[in-house]
Amino acid sequence: MLEEVERWLTRRSWSSGDRPLNRLTDARAADPRRTSVSVVLPALNEEATVGAIVAVIRRELMEKVRLVDELVVIDSGSTDSTAAVARAAGARVVHRDAILPRIPALPGKGEVLWRSLLVTSGEIVCFVDADLKDFSADFVSGTVGPLLTDPTVQFVKAMYDRPLGGRAGQGGRVTELVARPLLNLHWPQLAGFVQPLGGEYAVRRSLLERLPFPVGYGVELGLLVDALHTVGLDALGQVDVGVRVHRHQDGQALGRMAAAIYRTAQLRLSRGHLVRPVLTQFERGEDGFVPRTHAVDTEERPPMREIAEYAERHAA
Repeated sequence: MLEEVERWLTRRSWSSGDRPLNRLTDARAADPRRTSVSVVLPALNEEATVGAIVAVIRRELMEKVRLVDELVVIDSGSTDSTAAVARAAGARVVHRDAILPRIPALPGKGEVLWRSLLVTSGEIVCFVDADLKDFSADFVSGTVGPLLTDPTVQFVKAMYDRPLGGRAGQGGRVTELVARPLLNLHWPQLAGFVQPLGGEYAVRRSLLERLPFPVGYGVELGLLVDALHTVGLDALGQVDVGVRVHRHQDGQALGRMAAAIYRTAQLRLSRGHLVRPVLTQFERGEDGFVPRTHAVDTEERPPMREIAEYAERHAA
């Protein structure tokens, strides 16, 4: 590990307990305009978990203390009752297709995160995945904490254990097999991030609006790499929030995720084009193995500040 990264780990890695809630609310009270917080949950068919997450955030961070100003669930086109459950639990729910309708929506998590900037107003935006179980408010307060208390910090990722099948530390297979090797080889300054692909992180709006967003699974890696090049390593940090329990993907879904992440890295390395941006996987059928070919996400959305509607909204 680079000496620069070793120093960064001692200065920019914290625990959620390092900043008690009263310290965070005091920081907000001192400068409420610059410390407004929006929490965004991208959700696609997450009726089993989204309500509990929303309820915890509302109770712990909006009612007991005023740390979060708005809580928005962006529905990615759910076919279950995700929207109704989230709304009943106290979130504002916005459908992906209702945001920036002049640009047809593409499928993918990054697309939803990008569009969320148009329907939120906080100067700090905190993203939380909607499939988490046993959710703790520390995922929000922990990641926004450094942004509220240190003006030099601009991007904070959550870090945590990811159990799989009852075994600690076995989750995050795409991280270990794809993302971590890519980062260590090509962006060694980012080698200190424990969970580079984690979906829980908080970022200053002034940075997010300057970054392109890969529309699919590559969004977390893309934002992290681009943030490094935009504001430098010392503006990035991570906070230990304990344990993350969520719904795990099957092997083929992980393969598609890995391909999208590799493509995101490749684009940033060369700013060129893939020769053939598709991935073929195999499933056993009645007559043997059947090939299934999937397109690899190749689209990216431009920095939000280049979108006319966003510029008009902030000029008003």
